[in-house]
Amino acid sequence: MSEQKLTGAQIVIKALKDQGVDIIFGYPGGAVLPIYDALFQQNDLKHVLVRHEQAAVHAAEGYARSTGKVGCVLVTSGPGATNAVTGLLDALCDSIPLVCLSGQVPTHLIGNDAFQEADTTGITRPCTKHNYLVKDVDNLARTLHEAFYVARSGRPGPVLVDIPKDVQFADGTYVPPAEVKHKTYRPQVKAEMARIEEAIELIANAKRPVFYTGGGVINAGPFAAKLLTQFVKTTGFPITSTLMGLGAFPASDNQWLGMLGMHGTYEANLAMYECDVMINIGARFDDRVTGKLSAFSPGSKKIHVDIDPSSINKNVAVDIPIVGDCGAVLEDMLRIWKARAKSPDKAALKEWWGKIEGWRARNCLNYNRTESVIKPQYALERLREALRGKDHYITTEVGQHQMWAAQFLPFDEPNRWMTSGGLGTMGYGLPAAIGAQLAHPDAIVVDVSGEASFLMNMQEIGTAVQYRAPVKIFILNNQYMGMVRQWQELLHGSRYSQSYSEALPDFVKLAESWGCVGLRATTVAEVDQVIEKMLAVTDRPCIIDIAVDPKENCFPMIPGGKAHNEILFGPDDSPSEATPEDGMVLV
Repeated sequence: MSEQKLTGAQIVIKALKDQGVDIIFGYPGGAVLPIYDALFQQNDLKHVLVRHEQAAVHAAEGYARSTGKVGCVLVTSGPGATNAVTGLLDALCDSIPLVCLSGQVPTHLIGNDAFQEADTTGITRPCTKHNYLVKDVDNLARTLHEAFYVARSGRPGPVLVDIPKDVQFADGTYVPPAEVKHKTYRPQVKAEMARIEEAIELIANAKRPVFYTGGGVINAGPFAAKLLTQFVKTTGFPITSTLMGLGAFPASDNQWLGMLGMHGTYEANLAMYECDVMINIGARFDDRVTGKLSAFSPGSKKIHVDIDPSSINKNVAVDIPIVGDCGAVLEDMLRIWKARAKSPDKAALKEWWGKIEGWRARNCLNYNRTESVIKPQYALERLREALRGKDHYITTEVGQHQMWAAQFLPFDEPNRWMTSGGLGTMGYGLPAAIGAQLAHPDAIVVDVSGEASFLMNMQEIGTAVQYRAPVKIFILNNQYMGMVRQWQELLHGSRYSQSYSEALPDFVKLAESWGCVGLRATTVAEVDQVIEKMLAVTDRPCIIDIAVDPKENCFPMIPGGKAHNEILFGPDDSPSEATPEDGMVLV
């Protein structure tokens, strides 16, 4: 065994390097000063100083989601750690691999209500995949290596390591990653072959099949996405996806039905509702997708592939559960399909596609175009055209603009789309964009934002300026918390309680105050000009203020408590009949 004596702070730095970390997002404080001093004395690890610890975690999420690597965060004790909690829970909900290092008061003061002390492991236990409190410097290296293993293995997620200040000063033994094996955590990667064979038989005999895919495919890596595409093309089946799975299958392909769920396409939702075989790969049957559980795809046999056994039969009972890594399972499925010379029921599939094309003809994403006001959908259509063929990444905040971005911005590759799905965190998009931009300095990174969400973490423009990250903040400014206003209109008699923003800044002047570029479009004719100028800016951040129709709502929409075949297509559908009382609690 190779052993090396270092201080705890030096052990942290060496462990991060050995784990392949190149960027760490953080904010200093008294309880992590030894680690910051060790950072100062080396040049391999780049530290990015954020303006708020929540943003450090979101930036690490953007970095992780766009690269497939583990994101890394460093915060101090007490308020530093508690500020990071929202980001940690966001990463847990969306299965983003992160390691967050938090400082802690010296071990002899733990439990004494010391200055800036918090029970960080207790607070973050429900917000992380796992967490540790390291009280012995000789356990530090092993714990850090374990943390990275746990974060990236199985269903990915955030892991927190709490390090008391005296442990950072103490001399200890460094152990390299190769000598560290987790004693118990061994996620099942390869699935039971009998289950896969059973699934292949069901798939081959399907009359109205549909692939339902999620973020698990993207988390399994680009190879899994390629295998998914191969299998879907081999079968000729239609495919849809959750919000988190966009990009796992090319949106430009004709077999792609669009996103499903509350604001998904008509054809995707109807295909889910009327299918006879549902092939769920890497999705978790969340409530925004299933709608009314008792009416969720009532006539289908369900196959569910997931690396997390706890997700199987959690929300929806399935017929064939398959526990394993999406990539490994797809590889086996494709191999068995070809080895047994399986082929779909072509006559039934032709009839099924005919029905789907009928739903497609409805053109559910159509909206009322006008020259008098900028429609948010139009602004995104023009952004889509301007980005076509360019190397780009999209992040979003949370709300109507997020759903419109998912509807109108297509993705042909994985890891290009970063959004807060499970937790729905306003303020996610800007720091996530910074993380993605620093990971891909030559790419275009656009944060599609609402004005209310932007205000949540707008201080991070300072981070973008300091590190020369030329992110584009594309604000669809409707002067409201748009999704809140939409729900108030549909569910609460248009009583817009506290959803209107009465004191907004001048976003152009705000940009200029930071030394950024500020642009504004108030007419339809100005949209293309503003987007062209935005894309020409490559040396600093750019804030774009698009004054969109404040009354526009996001459709199609499945109201809470309704089934996939009970869809609102626009403002002409009666809001009074949209949502039953028991469904209102689901919004």
